[in-house]
Amino acid sequence: MTEASVEKFKSLSPSEFFYRNKEIAGFSNPARALYQTVRELVENALDATDSHHILPDIKVIIKNEVETPTSGLVGLSEAFEGGLYSVQVEDNGIGLPPSHVPRAFGQLLYSSKYVLRQTRGMFGLGAKMAVLYGQITTGKPAEITTSQVTSKRVYYYRIGIDVINNTPIIHEAATYMKTNDWHGTIVKIYLVGDWQRSKQKIYEYLKRTAIIAPYANIYFEDPDGEIMLFKRSTEEMPPPPREVQPHPYGVDLEMLKMMAATTKASTLVEFLYKEFQSVGITTANEIVQRSGLRPDLKPSDLTLEDLMKVLKAIKETNVKPPRADHLSNLGEKLIEIGLKESLKPEFVKAVTRKPSVYEGHAFIVEAGIAYGGRIPPSDKDFIPLLRYANKIPLLYDEAADVMRAVVRNIDWERYDVVFPAPLVVLIHICSTKVPYKGVGKEAVADVPEVEREMELAVKEAARELKSYLNMKAREREEAEKAVTIAKYIPNVSRSLSRIVGKVSEEVLARELLNMLNKRLTSFKIKNLSDVFVGVE
Repeated sequence: MTEASVEKFKSLSPSEFFYRNKEIAGFSNPARALYQTVRELVENALDATDSHHILPDIKVIIKNEVETPTSGLVGLSEAFEGGLYSVQVEDNGIGLPPSHVPRAFGQLLYSSKYVLRQTRGMFGLGAKMAVLYGQITTGKPAEITTSQVTSKRVYYYRIGIDVINNTPIIHEAATYMKTNDWHGTIVKIYLVGDWQRSKQKIYEYLKRTAIIAPYANIYFEDPDGEIMLFKRSTEEMPPPPREVQPHPYGVDLEMLKMMAATTKASTLVEFLYKEFQSVGITTANEIVQRSGLRPDLKPSDLTLEDLMKVLKAIKETNVKPPRADHLSNLGEKLIEIGLKESLKPEFVKAVTRKPSVYEGHAFIVEAGIAYGGRIPPSDKDFIPLLRYANKIPLLYDEAADVMRAVVRNIDWERYDVVFPAPLVVLIHICSTKVPYKGVGKEAVADVPEVEREMELAVKEAARELKSYLNMKAREREEAEKAVTIAKYIPNVSRSLSRIVGKVSEEVLARELLNMLNKRLTSFKIKNLSDVFVGVE
């Protein structure tokens, strides 16, 4: 056997894997990378605020950095087919403990989000991938400034990533006393990007974020010097999610093994009712009885065969569905506020479904419909769809998303919608395990339970739209009748005046018009002049 024919094996750290495969995390080219960096940093900023019930004040600044000989970055634009930019995002959140900052931004798959609680981020990749991409394309470290709510100091770091070992590189660390009561985090990343190609997506992302988070102030300054402020339209916020224990239907053999090895419970029964939600002592005893194991067995002593018996017994036991305490849906009121402020429709309706379950994971689906007003008409195959998952706007891969399939398959004629129609549909799913199609988090997979809830939510909102359209049709019909009647008022009042004799023609005409206006008011038409709008 020759040396050339011998296979060579090696392991990759998470950083090296995503360095080699940055495309699957959304950093496929300079335009997509600039958008993805803004998105990941804004998501972190919103999680740092509204997850802790702080009204968000978010500042996003993108600058075109000039390449100079002293910067050591000359030629990067040509090498990467883009320009040199910096993306800075500031929040007024709880801030980060200084001891965690280096790993939070310099170690992939290190995160505070690996708990059973809804957050925008899921994989512990986002901000770190932006740092890594910036490092790949410019060689410059990320700059992080942070201060916690209760801290009297501000901490500053310049951080890179050791790709081979997946560890942070601290280029600089400093601290100084606060001179005001500021708290939060500022992240600045240098990268090669393409503003002209990503501009539309970034603006659309921020607009859609403002719809789903109408309680946030978002300041945006782009590289062209243009400034846009998305002002909060309400101070009402969704309740923050709470961390909960896993549901027994949502665990597999490996997770059960890990939980049994780390639990502080001394017996199998105690392990079941203390480590899982929706499991009381009665249910725990039933599971143990079905498994055929002794209830006083120590969890850490369970063999693989024992664990398989426990898992089988769990699947055979009727356990209550998981709670939704760990989820933070928006609610109908906030969705309607967001749609009204952004789209200026004449009709809006939102629906929040009750929590449902797939594979032991709780999820909530919400839908909203906006109609008329300033919304431009669209064809049935191109109904504008605002897609969200865990309050994150999804802008890419729409054709592959189950949400688009749901909207396309609805028979809109049953709801009296005639195309082209001024219609916009919003769908939002929140869960600790959103079934994304990839780590880029841009499309939701067609899980039957999820698809069914989405369809029911949209149809429920559509029924309200149908009622509204029927009411409008009745109003128009009444208006057309009123126009016909109004044409005869001068003749009728003249004839009545001649018959009565004591009442003038003008008084009678005025009284007849008042009677007609009262009739129109019952159909929400304010006065007779309204009926002539659009009616010949």
